[in-house]
Amino acid sequence: MFLPRKIENSVLKALQHNPVVALIGPRQCGKSTLVKYLLESNANSIYLDLERPSDLQKLNDAEWFFNSQKGKLICIDEIQRKPELFPLLRSLVDEWNYNGAFLVLGSASRDLLKQSSESLAGRISYKRLSPFLWQELNGRPTIENYYAKGGFPRSILNADLDASYEWRENFISTFLERDLLQWRGFTPATMRRLWQMLAHNNGQTVEYSSLAKSLGISAVTIKNYIDLLESTFMVDVVRPYISNLGKRLVKAPKVYITDSGICSALLGLSSFEAVSGHSAFGAIWEQMVLVNLKGLFPEAIFYFYRTSNGAEIDFVMKIKNSVIAIECKSSFSPTLSKGNYNAIEDITPIHTLIVCPIENGWSMKQGIEIVSLNEIEEKIKGLI
Repeated sequence: MFLPRKIENSVLKALQHNPVVALIGPRQCGKSTLVKYLLESNANSIYLDLERPSDLQKLNDAEWFFNSQKGKLICIDEIQRKPELFPLLRSLVDEWNYNGAFLVLGSASRDLLKQSSESLAGRISYKRLSPFLWQELNGRPTIENYYAKGGFPRSILNADLDASYEWRENFISTFLERDLLQWRGFTPATMRRLWQMLAHNNGQTVEYSSLAKSLGISAVTIKNYIDLLESTFMVDVVRPYISNLGKRLVKAPKVYITDSGICSALLGLSSFEAVSGHSAFGAIWEQMVLVNLKGLFPEAIFYFYRTSNGAEIDFVMKIKNSVIAIECKSSFSPTLSKGNYNAIEDITPIHTLIVCPIENGWSMKQGIEIVSLNEIEEKIKGLI
């Protein structure tokens, strides 16, 4: 069963206007499934998976092979495993001079972005696919299941809760013990401990020195590890919103585990009941809101706002020269604190949205509305 993804039309449109389109995102988030679905209606295409030895062998003489497929849409999955292809792609797309020549998929952004930005500047468009957004699931699971299982297809679409949890545990182990072997300078055991510590401190400002002391490594190493987790889409780093107000602002970034199901597994929580009783419950909801907003509005930039005097708002969303304040409340009857109101006064957004796990929202007061995950896309589009 294929579930439509929000990004489909954006990918197809990008292929019409660019020689190369890169679809990036974490492993197992549905990139290959989406592309194979899109290619079903395009007989003039070819799909290569670089984790398959037979496909890898075809590229022993990559220039000859690509030229033999000229005129087709050539899709290359897991391209970060063969980054030396990028200079060749640049040469070929310049020679061929038409759009929609290559669609490349990658599950790690560090080498992918580095190589392609050097070789394919002005020739490539990037599209990021996340695990399932809430709207994409179209009400199939409950919000409680989405909380506990996250958005990875093999987790959220598995009706068996134990099997879903086992898949996430295996995903974590495989990621640490195989996928990260492409990079040097880290140890799987230390990375696992750091990842678990970040899960326990999900959505909090990160103190590199404190984490370094706990793990017995340097603060620089901690930062490098977090950078690696970010560039493999396992964490989101949200930086502070800096304004010219002369306020004493918190300047350390906040770090979120990017998937609620992975966060739950890192915390050893296998069900919604276990998650709902944990201190991380509210922060996981913040993360769920963030990943949905980033998936719905990839052009937006997200910050958080916090001062030493207690003024605080979860996310400041900058989009099309507009600023929207986003507060996340894991409650059916949310209220704003004095610190929230002070932050809104400092930020002066065009609107403030309070996102809750509800079906239908309502207006709290002028300029402040309560919304659900289902309503947030339409509401923000109406504001900008």
